[in-house]
Amino acid sequence: MSDDLDIEAWLSTLGFDLPEGRASARGALEAAGLTRPGKARMSTAKEERARGVLEGAFFLHCATPACIAAAAASGKVGVRTGQRPRCAHCGGSDNRRAEAALLAACQRTGLRRLVVVGGSPSVREELRDALGSTLELRLVDGTERRSMAQARQDLEWAELVLLWGGSELDHRVSTLYSGSPPALRRKLVHTTKRGIAALLESAVAHLQRHG
Repeated sequence: MSDDLDIEAWLSTLGFDLPEGRASARGALEAAGLTRPGKARMSTAKEERARGVLEGAFFLHCATPACIAAAAASGKVGVRTGQRPRCAHCGGSDNRRAEAALLAACQRTGLRRLVVVGGSPSVREELRDALGSTLELRLVDGTERRSMAQARQDLEWAELVLLWGGSELDHRVSTLYSGSPPALRRKLVHTTKRGIAALLESAVAHLQRHG
């Protein structure tokens, strides 16, 4: 018995914890000849092959719309999981979920050029890693001296400018952007909320209203 797996418990640990998803996973294992109806346990010798069957057939996702959409586009069978860290799209991370939502919104609206003013060096690096392969980015250090001409160049170049008041952003830098002409201010989204997820969610909300 020590070399056996309780199939129901094992499936739950993999993220097939909801009844519908667990039934689908069980059906796939039975179709692959790894178990049979009514059998409660499976040899551990079959575990690696069983994982391969499930990974090849199913896309685990949480309840977030962007993650549901990712599952639909994956070419696999989407299975809802109640364990957010098991979501194959966001991994339970609010940041990853917001990054994916922003990229989807940018693709929908055709937006390519984004400026973010503010944020710590590590946060700017995370944004560059997450968004830089898809979007053209300018990530502006909000604590360094900047001129009105530089701010105007950013506003003219960008299709959207995120002014991150909840981060490392000096007032003298912020006002260079917020004091720009009305035609350029239409590109500006000013948020005072902290965290990458909140910043990007504000951008998504703006694109939903105006994109």
